Amino acid sequence: MKPADFETFAPFFDKIILDYHQGSPSSVHVTDWDISRIGNKGVLDVTLLGLPELSMRVRVGRNLAAFNLPGLMDREERIRFEKALLPAFDKIKAQLGGTVYSLSPDWGPGVTNPNLIDDAKYNALVKAHVMFKDMDADPYLKSAGISADWPYGRGCWQSDDKECIIWFGEEDQLRIMSMKKGSCLNEVFNKLKFLLDTFESIDGIAFAKSKKYGYVTSCPSNMGTGMRASVHVKVPNLTADGTDKKAKEICKPLGLSVRGTGGEHTPIGADGTIDISPSSRLFIKESEIIAKLYQGIKDLMAAEKAAAKK
Repeated sequence: MKPADFETFAPFFDKIILDYHQGSPSSVHVTDWDISRIGNKGVLDVTLLGLPELSMRVRVGRNLAAFNLPGLMDREERIRFEKALLPAFDKIKAQLGGTVYSLSPDWGPGVTNPNLIDDAKYNALVKAHVMFKDMDADPYLKSAGISADWPYGRGCWQSDDKECIIWFGEEDQLRIMSMKKGSCLNEVFNKLKFLLDTFESIDGIAFAKSKKYGYVTSCPSNMGTGMRASVHVKVPNLTADGTDKKAKEICKPLGLSVRGTGGEHTPIGADGTIDISPSSRLFIKESEIIAKLYQGIKDLMAAEKAAAKK
């Protein structure tokens, strides 16, 4: 697919997207990162909710307007895409340092890739959850053409403080992540915005966007913000039975998804730690997602305290 195909084939895609995201024919996505009116003038401190420092993460998926979506790219285009990112990485590295780790064996006949890493380094990065796993082993990505030409055009950048990671060449061309263990959600949110702004400040780099659906992603389920904002919280009373069933019952009406600490389809922590995040992606502002997460933490912890009294 091309980024414009969601509009070119709108009679087909509109029905699917509006049904999944609970929109209407008049729904239009609005982008807004301003959190100055949320919390204490934009400061979202979980210690004010009685919590210690938490593992916090905010990430977005992005694709570039100048390239086909991953499922339609060939080897040559994947290499051109990777090389197009280098000015942005250089600008980010000037602020945050870090290293680009590339899996592309070469950049064309006789052209050496200066960022190429060996198998040992790749496996170490995968084990450390810095790099993504072999996409060509995923039957769904393979059938969609997204994993084609593996490992050309794939890799990642990680900041010196290890709080920022950018994957390139995965399900979406870019997966940009900001994370840390801390108390203020706004810190990871604002750092992510800095990474995105840096990319779009580079000539020739523009994110693929739809007037109706916001940022374009390979999977329609991520359209709009392409954002997932999450924290790990400990709720031993709600998970006393060893499952996340009660936590999900509390979180679903709040618009929150519950996962295990290792991600989707993984178990909860032995101490009752779960991963929570707002489930909406489309027809919701970025600022509303982080606000919903902060309020969700507050409401969840109230339910956890109530469960302790039973």
